[in-house]
Amino acid sequence: MAAQNSEPRTLSAAHGVAGQRRPAPDANLSVWLTFHLANARMYEAVSDVDRGHHHEALYWADYERRKADAVSTRIQGEKSQTR
Repeated sequence: MAAQNSEPRTLSAAHGVAGQRRPAPDANLSVWLTFHLANARMYEAVSDVDRGHHHEALYWADYERRKADAVSTRIQGEKSQTR
């Protein structure tokens, strides 16, 4: 339960957290996948708490899921090329 208390409670704070934990541009694709999935979960949670920014937080959650899907597709493409 302590972990929930350290999670951002506003959309602005969530953007700050996402910026702080952003991987290096040349990071491994699996690192980027983890980053986008974590952000999607974080924005989804924020949408339930920061009701004034509910729809905007849901937009960001969906954006991060789409980014994760794109990274996942790249990972699968690289795996199929090495076979």
